[in-house]
Amino acid sequence: MAAESRPVLCLLGPTASGKTGLAVELRQRYNVDIISVDSALVYKRMDIGTAKPDAQTLQDAPHALINLIEPWESYSVSTFLEDVNDAIDGSHRAGRIPVLAGGTMLYFNALWNGLSKLPPSQPAIREKLEQQAADLGLQQLHDQLASVDSVSASRINRNDPQRVLRALEVFEITGEPLSTLQNHRSSSGNYDFLNIGLFPQDRALLHSRIELRFHQMLEAGFEAEVKHLLADPRMSHDVPAMRCVGYRQMLAYLDGAYGYDEMISRGVAATRQLAKRQLTWMRKMPDLQLFDITIDIDQMLSAECVISWAVKHRLA
Repeated sequence: MAAESRPVLCLLGPTASGKTGLAVELRQRYNVDIISVDSALVYKRMDIGTAKPDAQTLQDAPHALINLIEPWESYSVSTFLEDVNDAIDGSHRAGRIPVLAGGTMLYFNALWNGLSKLPPSQPAIREKLEQQAADLGLQQLHDQLASVDSVSASRINRNDPQRVLRALEVFEITGEPLSTLQNHRSSSGNYDFLNIGLFPQDRALLHSRIELRFHQMLEAGFEAEVKHLLADPRMSHDVPAMRCVGYRQMLAYLDGAYGYDEMISRGVAATRQLAKRQLTWMRKMPDLQLFDITIDIDQMLSAECVISWAVKHRLA
């Protein structure tokens, strides 16, 4: 690989589309590293409900950016960008090609397009704005926002306190509208991306895979996993990790909100909705080479776009 070459293969698709299996096979055949792009797999102790690769798979085909933090900790998009750039750099230094595999489209979008350069929250300013909201009402603060940043005000619902206050806070800190700053984005490394998307031609096949996998999670002890997590005093129902698809429905079942069968139907339905959102993201992504989810690695590698990129970067 030439010293100036910065190739990155991105393998993305909806949940249960077969990304992990394809990435592992690439690892077995070629000089590549696997880097996870999944906001749920960063959590330790959450193995079953996230469909995390098992210990044997991770031993045979190590994945970077898995098991980074505890379930009660937070992980941001900006932290992901720092971690993924470090992992990509390490792969390149070792003379390998990184394969980024996952379904967190927000992470891929940030890697490709960068993040807005927004200031961190300042407690004193936020406290002042929260007091104003309590005294004057959120409607008046939304009107204030419209007077200094009409673009953001038109995008933000007047009944969304978090976003209204954040937009006003950014203006007070910087003196510039949030909408203006969002157009100034940081950039990642100068990478040469090949973006492969697994896309179901037969949506029913993806739905059946989702349902099968959810039942397999239950058989593997998903309920016990969640109970074990909740037994830790550092955990709560409100941490971001417990908002992951499947975990929300299991929590509600354990709280007595509904029965076991309804938990299953809600969990499957929520996972299908996640897949639908992922596919919506993918339809909007430029330079994404789409392949049916039934693809095998030989079919993918025989595609003209992959051959030319592989030859350029000596993948084979």
